[in-house]
Amino acid sequence: MIKATCGVVLSLVMACMAAGCATRHVTTTASGQTVYGEQAKIIDRLRDAGADLEKLMGAPDSAVPQDVLSDAKCVAVVPDMVKGGFVFGATHGRGVATCRTPEGWSEPAFFVVSGGTWGAQIGLESVDLVMVIMNDKGMQQLLSSEFKLGGEAGVAAGPVGREAQASTDWKMKSEVLVYSRTRGLFAGLDLSGAVIKTDEDSMHSYYGKDVEPNLVLTNKGPKNPNSKLFLAEVHKAFAESRASR
Repeated sequence: MIKATCGVVLSLVMACMAAGCATRHVTTTASGQTVYGEQAKIIDRLRDAGADLEKLMGAPDSAVPQDVLSDAKCVAVVPDMVKGGFVFGATHGRGVATCRTPEGWSEPAFFVVSGGTWGAQIGLESVDLVMVIMNDKGMQQLLSSEFKLGGEAGVAAGPVGREAQASTDWKMKSEVLVYSRTRGLFAGLDLSGAVIKTDEDSMHSYYGKDVEPNLVLTNKGPKNPNSKLFLAEVHKAFAESRASR
């Protein structure tokens, strides 16, 4: 009875988060203008994604190897992805992605990650997630409107520090390398089976019209000056001066 009740409560919490249940959101744009509602949430997501990338790349105990940074095709960040479970674990988060192009890093595209894994899990956890897409196959999956991690795209925990030199498995096997910063009750993170789909509402709100992610991620779509809130940190984190393409 208790498990059933907790399960219902958690389901309601997750559903509310997925639907964006919140008080009126207010923030400022890159130019200092005040904006409200969905546009404000998207701009803050860009800021949070950039901050998460800065913290992860700068952490001395979890430095992402230069080999990973220089080979990366795209990077996707999900600030405060929520995972919760009572016997059944579920994940949900809204993220932002960018890819390398001949002109530099692309305008951001927005996506939703959701899915679940069975296991003995109790609690609710927030995870700052960074996914580094390592090859053309992984990039093509990201350019599509929907794909499954561990299915169409091989996924693995990203190497840190000397681990990259000790093993080359990550170069051969994984389209997506995952890095995370966890706060909460869970010790680990399992993204196998999670599905990544285009966040159509955010794409429309941010760019002012319906636009496909493949156009945005190849720099053939519309521009938005607020993209600098995220892309500046991408340039810094991926050390463009050293990671020549």
